[in-house]
Amino acid sequence: MQVSPIKQTFRRCRGILLMTGFFSFFINLLMLTVPLYMLLVYDRVLTSGNLSTLVALTVLAGALLAIMGSLELVRSRILVRVGVRMERLLSEQVFDAFMRRAVLPRHDNATRPLQDLSTLRDFLSGPGPLALFDAPWAPVYLGVLFLFHPLLGYVATAGAVLLFSVALLNELTTRRPLAEAGSLIAESQALATAGHRNAEVLGSMNMLSGLRAHWQWYQQHALGRQRAASDRASTFLALSKTLRLALQAAILAVGAGLAVNLEITAGTMIAASIIMSRGLAPVEQSIGSWKNFVAARSAFHRLDRLFQEVPAPMPRTELPRCHGHLRVERLTAGPPGTRRPALSNIDFELLPGQALGVLGPSASGKSTLVRLLVGIWQPQRGNVRIDGARLAQWHPDRLGYEIGYLPQDIELFSGTVRQNICRFADDANDAGVVAAALQAGVHDVILQLPDGYETQIGDAGERLSGGQRQRIALARALYGDPAIVILDEPNSNLDAEGEVALGQAIRDLKAQGRTVVVVAHRPSAIAATDKILVLDKGTQRAFGDRDEIIAAPAVSLKPAAQPVASLQQRQAS
Repeated sequence: MQVSPIKQTFRRCRGILLMTGFFSFFINLLMLTVPLYMLLVYDRVLTSGNLSTLVALTVLAGALLAIMGSLELVRSRILVRVGVRMERLLSEQVFDAFMRRAVLPRHDNATRPLQDLSTLRDFLSGPGPLALFDAPWAPVYLGVLFLFHPLLGYVATAGAVLLFSVALLNELTTRRPLAEAGSLIAESQALATAGHRNAEVLGSMNMLSGLRAHWQWYQQHALGRQRAASDRASTFLALSKTLRLALQAAILAVGAGLAVNLEITAGTMIAASIIMSRGLAPVEQSIGSWKNFVAARSAFHRLDRLFQEVPAPMPRTELPRCHGHLRVERLTAGPPGTRRPALSNIDFELLPGQALGVLGPSASGKSTLVRLLVGIWQPQRGNVRIDGARLAQWHPDRLGYEIGYLPQDIELFSGTVRQNICRFADDANDAGVVAAALQAGVHDVILQLPDGYETQIGDAGERLSGGQRQRIALARALYGDPAIVILDEPNSNLDAEGEVALGQAIRDLKAQGRTVVVVAHRPSAIAATDKILVLDKGTQRAFGDRDEIIAAPAVSLKPAAQPVASLQQRQAS
């Protein structure tokens, strides 16, 4: 079984973490400087009155504390760099996996994987790991107390057991409410993001109050679970502080009794109190930062699950340049995660230079077919082949260059017109961008924009009209001279001029030997096609030459043309 990238990354950082543990060893040994210094001052200097001994001990203690402070600084900086390195190694893979999962049904629309990566980085760079590195040294401090006197060791051990029990109870009682709160917050963020993206619909249809109430439901329940977890955590934190202070008093009381009986010295009593406090401090720190630890642990598991759901593409043998021979073999498929197929036994073949028009009523399976042709979804049975090779044999990145895709829901990205046409490629050349715009018939339209190809289009192309967005998206699909071009409702937002440009672009693609697939409700979009595929309820009703299909009395195109006819009737009335 392939190890997920996040586990591989932590394994790559194992050496740095071991180095941090190495520094922690010396830091915790040097933590004994102060109690031993006080022990010697009480037992040697005060009893002897020798100031030279005091000076020597003070200089030695100062040097050791300086070394400890330097090691502490190095250890903290190492952990900061571990967090930064972890994010640097994982950021690209998390981003890619997050985007690949977006095409799956019932996916998490919020940017939670990216937030999880930041949560892990912040935890590794914060004080939480320091407590985890220091906690294993608690037995060392307890051992020193046993060397002083067994009774002191027993008292400190009992205190350690009590504090560890408090930490365990804190984990058991806060894990579930924190997990539920995190899930509810993610749902509320996804809902708010969707509302922000569709703000016009909310405002025009009076949906704001209803959506806000739905969002507040998630927020209130999340806050309730967070409050419950925080109340429990604060209770255990207060209990741990009280126990630690009580244990310090107890160790002093026991030490005083032993000192009165001359079993230990007064300096040993003071040193024992300090050593026990230092030994139990990591436990108390762990309780204080437990919320961050739980959040980091949950983030780690979610990222690990993300990589398992959408593993990185396997290496593929580099295939030769695609010619555009498209073959669909008895294709049966549906949305991922469902068993009921949306398409059944679809079978057709297109040669380079041919254009196919796909017609059918709503819910006939046209969008499913498009997702299968571009490799977004995988077939349940059958194959989609390009130049004889199944889509799975092409690397997804390479397939993106061979297939130009214009989706039904046009999504442009914040940036310039040029960046959107060249798909934000760093190595894009201006000649290729202009050639794609000319082929899409949108070059003159772009020149009319304020800054031409350098015009900032805003988030999702909000500064452009629907027709402009669709024609720029068509140029994006044509960029890089793809061998196969798939257009899903390419004329849904076009005016008459845009439809003429679209028809000319399809004819030019055919003349250049490209394979074109056009999915449409409006018959005008298939005027330049050679073949027609008619779908109905997920089945293939007809496939053949365009003129023959249109003329065949046994095949009715009314379901495909019906929405346009209804629109024309409503406009006439």
